[in-house]
Amino acid sequence: MSEIVVTLPDGSELRVEEGSTVQDVAYEIGPGLGDDTVAGVVDGELVDKATPLAADCDLVIVTDRSDEYLRVLRHSAAHVFAQALQRLYPDAKLAIGPPTDEGFYYDVTGVDLDSDDLVEIESEMREIVEADYPIERVERPREEALDIFADNSYKREILEEEAAGEDPVSFYVQDDWQDLCRGPHVESTGEIGAVELLNIASAYWRGDEENEQLTRVYGTAFESEADLEDFLERREKAQERDHRKLGRELNLFSIAEVTGPGLPLYHPPGKRILRQLQSFVDEMNLDAGYEPTETPHLFRTELWKKSGHYENYVDDMFLLDVNDEEYGLKPMNCPGHATIYDEQSWSYRDLPVKYFENGKVYRKEQRGELSGLSRVWAFTIDDGHLFVRPDQIEAEVTQIMDMIFEVLDTFGLEYEVALATRPEKSVGSDEIWEKAESQLRDVLDAQKMEYDVEAGDGAFYGPKIDFAFTDALGRKWDGPTVQLDFNMPERFDLTYTGEDNEDHQPVMIHRALYGSYERFFMVLIEHFNGKFPFWLAPEQVRILPISDDNVGYAKQLAHRYLDEFRVEIEDRSWTLGRKIREAQTDRVPYMLIVGDDEEEQGTVSVRDRKERERKDVAVEDLRAHLHEEAAEQRIEPDFLDE
Repeated sequence: MSEIVVTLPDGSELRVEEGSTVQDVAYEIGPGLGDDTVAGVVDGELVDKATPLAADCDLVIVTDRSDEYLRVLRHSAAHVFAQALQRLYPDAKLAIGPPTDEGFYYDVTGVDLDSDDLVEIESEMREIVEADYPIERVERPREEALDIFADNSYKREILEEEAAGEDPVSFYVQDDWQDLCRGPHVESTGEIGAVELLNIASAYWRGDEENEQLTRVYGTAFESEADLEDFLERREKAQERDHRKLGRELNLFSIAEVTGPGLPLYHPPGKRILRQLQSFVDEMNLDAGYEPTETPHLFRTELWKKSGHYENYVDDMFLLDVNDEEYGLKPMNCPGHATIYDEQSWSYRDLPVKYFENGKVYRKEQRGELSGLSRVWAFTIDDGHLFVRPDQIEAEVTQIMDMIFEVLDTFGLEYEVALATRPEKSVGSDEIWEKAESQLRDVLDAQKMEYDVEAGDGAFYGPKIDFAFTDALGRKWDGPTVQLDFNMPERFDLTYTGEDNEDHQPVMIHRALYGSYERFFMVLIEHFNGKFPFWLAPEQVRILPISDDNVGYAKQLAHRYLDEFRVEIEDRSWTLGRKIREAQTDRVPYMLIVGDDEEEQGTVSVRDRKERERKDVAVEDLRAHLHEEAAEQRIEPDFLDE
C-alpha cells in the first residue's frame, strides 16, 4: 500500500499508509494521544477520528483540551435533543442538526412545538446525559439506510445528494436511538456537562422559501454548568444590546414590511453615524492615494458572466429583464472597477492604480437567513481595488494592513488575523500562488503579527488575509479582508506596459476596511451599547434650558459657539429631571444645563452620560475641549475626567 504525507501543526511531517485513520495517526505520534483522540481537523475540516486519510493532508488531532472539542460536544448535544424529542413525540421527523458557534440547532417537523414544550424536552435530555450512553459509530449499507428513512424525505435527500455514492454510510447510535451522520461525536452522552434549550424559530428546508417550513429548536451545551451560566449571562447582556432593539429606541434604522425584507431604512440619527464612518475612511483612502469612483447599481449580465460572478452568484442575484436584455443588480463592485481600469492604457510607471467606492450591492439571501443589519439584501461595501505590479504586492498590502489596524484601534476592537491559503479549486500557476502566499506571510511577519493559517480557505482567485474582531461581549465577527486576485485581470485581459515594452498582467487586490457598513454599524451599536464615541455620536450635545426663559441663551450657545457640533436643544416644557433622564436614555455624550445663573455668567453646567457634572464651565473651554476630543476620536467622552 502506498504512503501519504501528513503535515502536523508544528510543520513536521509523518509518513503513514494510505487509508490510515485520524486516530491511527494519533497512535503513531503517541499512545496517550491516540487514546485521547476525539476527532481530527483534516485540511481545515472537522472529521470523525475514524475518517481514513486518502491523500497528503494537514492534520490537527482533536482531544478534549482542543478548541474544536466544544463543537464536537455540541454536535452530540444536538443528537441528545433529537433522541429526547422522539422519545416524547414519536411522530417527530428529523431534518438536520448541526453545531453552531454558540450551540446547536435541530430542524424538525411532524410535531407542533412551542416554547412551553422546551422544559419537558430539556428534562428528558438531562436524563439521557445522566444515563451516559456510549455514542457509537456504525456503518450501514446504503439500501438499509434508505429503508430506515423510508418515511423521512429529508434524510433520503441527504443520502441521495450529500452522501451520493457512499456505501456504506455512517450512523451514530446511542441506546436504542440512531441518526444518519458523519460525526464527529464525543464518546458518550455523559460527557455533556450542561445543556439548555434556548428558543424556537421557523426555517425553510435548505433555506429555500420554496421548500417546506420546519420548526427549528436552538440549544447550547458546555462541559460544565459554570460555563453554561457564563454563556447565559453574556447572552442576556447581548439581548439588552441587540442592535434591532437599540435601533428602534435610538431611531437609527428600521426595516419596514411595506418596503421589503433585508432593505434597511436609515433614519436621520443613523445616517449621521454612517456619514461619519464614511468620512473617516474616505480621508484615509485619499491620504493613501486612492481615487474615488462610482458605479451603477446594475449592469448587463454580460459583465457578470465575464467576471465569473454569474456562474457563482446567479442564484443570489436580483435579475431584471430590460428590453429583452438581462440585467443584474450588482452583488459586488469589483467588475465595475476592473472595467474602469480597462478603459485606459497603463504603463508600469502608473501602477499602482487604486480605486475606492462606498458601493451599494445586492445579494438575494433567503428570507429565513435575514437578521437585522447582520444579513440584508442591500448593503454598502467600503470597497477598494488596486491594480499592482507583482513587485508592489508587499508594499501595498502593508499599507492596507496599517489602514485596517487604524480602523480597528480607533474603535477599540481587539482582533485576530488569519492567512487563508490556496483552496483545492483555484486558478493560477503554482509559482504565482507560492509567491503570493509568501508575500502575504512576509507582510504578517514584518508586522510581527500572530496569525493562524487557514489551509485551503483562500478565494479561488488568490490567497487572503482575514481579520476577525471581538466586541465588548467577547463575540467574534468577520471583519476587514485583503485578497489577492489573479483571476479577474485574466478574465478582463487587463494589462500594463512593462519596462520591456511588452504587455503584462497586473495583480488585483481587493480590500475592505470595514467590510460592509451594515455589519460594522451593527457591531458598533452593540459594542458601544448605543453609547457612541463623541466624534461618532448622532447627537453630540444636548442643551437643557431650566426654564423657557433660558431658551434664547441655549440657542445662542448652539448657533454661535457650538455650531460645528451636532447639537439639539430640549425646549419642551418638562422638568429638568425629566430632560436629564431623556438625554441619558438617548445616550447623548454631553448635556449642557443652562439657567439664569449660567446665562448671567456666560457659562454652562456640564453633565455627561456617566452622570458626572461640573458647574460654571466657561463656554470657550468646553468648545476647545470638544474640538480636541472629536479630532482625537476618543472612545469615551472625557471632559469631566479632568
